[in-house]
Amino acid sequence: MSEAIGVKTPSGIFDLASAKELGLNGENIVCDDSEASLSIIRHSAAHLMAQAIKTLYPDAQFFVGPVVEEGFYYDFKTSAKIGAEDLKTIEKTMKKLAAQALPIEKYEISKAEAEARYKDDPLKTEVLSRIDAQKVTIYKQGGFEDLCRGPHAPNTKFLANVKLTKLAGAYLGGDSSREMLTRIYGIAFSCAQSLKAWETQMAEAEKRDHRKLGNELGLFKFSDEIGGGLAIWLPAGARLRAKLEAFSFKAHRRRGYQPVRGPEILRSDLWNKSGHIANYGENMYFTAIDEQEYGLKPMNCVGHIAVYESQTRSFRDLPLKFFEFGTVHRHEQSGVLHGLLRVREFTQDDAHIFCREDQIAEEIEKILEFIDLLMKRFDFTYTLTLSTKPAKAIGDNALWEKATGEIEKVLKKRGDFLLDEGGGAFYGPKIDVKITDAIGRKWQCGTVQVDMNLPERFDLTYTTSENTRSRPVMLHRAMMGSIERFIAILIEHYGGELPFFIAPTQVAIVTVGEEHIPYAKEIQDLLIAADIDVEMYERDETLSKKIRSAEKSRVAFIAVVGAQEVENRAVALRDRRARTQETIALEEFVKLCAEKNNEESL
Repeated sequence: MSEAIGVKTPSGIFDLASAKELGLNGENIVCDDSEASLSIIRHSAAHLMAQAIKTLYPDAQFFVGPVVEEGFYYDFKTSAKIGAEDLKTIEKTMKKLAAQALPIEKYEISKAEAEARYKDDPLKTEVLSRIDAQKVTIYKQGGFEDLCRGPHAPNTKFLANVKLTKLAGAYLGGDSSREMLTRIYGIAFSCAQSLKAWETQMAEAEKRDHRKLGNELGLFKFSDEIGGGLAIWLPAGARLRAKLEAFSFKAHRRRGYQPVRGPEILRSDLWNKSGHIANYGENMYFTAIDEQEYGLKPMNCVGHIAVYESQTRSFRDLPLKFFEFGTVHRHEQSGVLHGLLRVREFTQDDAHIFCREDQIAEEIEKILEFIDLLMKRFDFTYTLTLSTKPAKAIGDNALWEKATGEIEKVLKKRGDFLLDEGGGAFYGPKIDVKITDAIGRKWQCGTVQVDMNLPERFDLTYTTSENTRSRPVMLHRAMMGSIERFIAILIEHYGGELPFFIAPTQVAIVTVGEEHIPYAKEIQDLLIAADIDVEMYERDETLSKKIRSAEKSRVAFIAVVGAQEVENRAVALRDRRARTQETIALEEFVKLCAEKNNEESL
């Protein structure tokens, strides 16, 4: 088996099957937080949670309890009203059951027998209706058992390092027309050290939460009156956005990308032609104008296709690189909305490259080099994942195989990459960029997609050197992915201490007394003329209180001005990033700010 778990034996580390055969009881568990091990531990922990819930709420009925990226969950229903305060009781019961080292046993019955057994349980009947097999497997521990494919740990002793994290509601099967179930999330690890490290990471993450910092720094807000998942950008946040986009714009222009802009609403016959309605329609918003259906764009590709179609193209024109800060709308369920990380309206730093087949590899290499520079500029490490054809897709297999082969060729040349079978876009395979932040969390951001299907659907062509017509390849590409998500990640990555060149407020000018305000305003005017964003702290407060307020705003430079600074035309500079203090001439200070503002480029 490949599902190894850290069980120390006289001859080394055994997999779960070996551990069970040797009768190991979990006393000698060592840390093994490999993906395979955690999958087994967390799948087993989901059943342990269900057993604890059944112990506390005997009428509970269970739907499914899968492993997910953030741990595991179980969907269930009970007549009891369960609140967040009940999670501690459920978790305590789980740990008591884990301590009993209950054997976890698997057995098999026919699907017909299972249907008879669970005929009075509508949730299990629903689960069985989704199973296309003549036999099903059941896992049992103590007095609890449930349908499951497994695999599971040998006994509950392996599941002691568990914590329940949150309570939510979830529609049955994700269908908003079905009944609402209770969902409890949890996390589990192979040993206490790993759980403790995770708890430390979560405590740090809570301090860095972009929603909390966004409120403290006055960057953005959300309002139920406006609507869920729709961000309101406040002046400081709008400055941050504008700076990030300007930084990106210059980098794109240096690489030959041409800015374009498509409408945010297009006729639905275009979305039918592209395949979006058939493959992505449940995530789109629609409206009617003059009895004609329109769809708000969930992606920018159809607009960029229209730009390509605006004139006849030749082989000499290729590759053509169009980019846009394109605002898109997607119908996200309310339960998954999360600050700027998951919204219903967002902006992509989106680009589409139209090229010949023989240019695919070279253009992907250039994109990955561009992405690498961006990641390094913001101190991110990252991984690349090749995502292949999903179950719901357009186009024939030959096109998919050709496109996937081109991506694979480039990735193998670069080195290590991961594989996500079935994780591609509906129109083509892709490379996903997952970044790792300052406290070790991974985030999905950029993507590169090879598309031979949409050019076919829209009959895109170019004139070859032999004066014949040929089909271009379309590369879909986003560097940051969603501007909103990238800003959220940046805020948390830097703990609000954003790099100078994108900081919404770069300098705080603090006056010692009222008589120093005219000189402070002179400094402010000089900095604004140099494109530096400044905030004045001139209120009738003590100097220490004004400095503390500036510190809390996480501004990069704090310039204190008093009688000595006025006399010498200088500022007392506090550099919060370098943690230094010095007195610097006014002219030199303005020059320093301008240099720091302009030194960053890609």
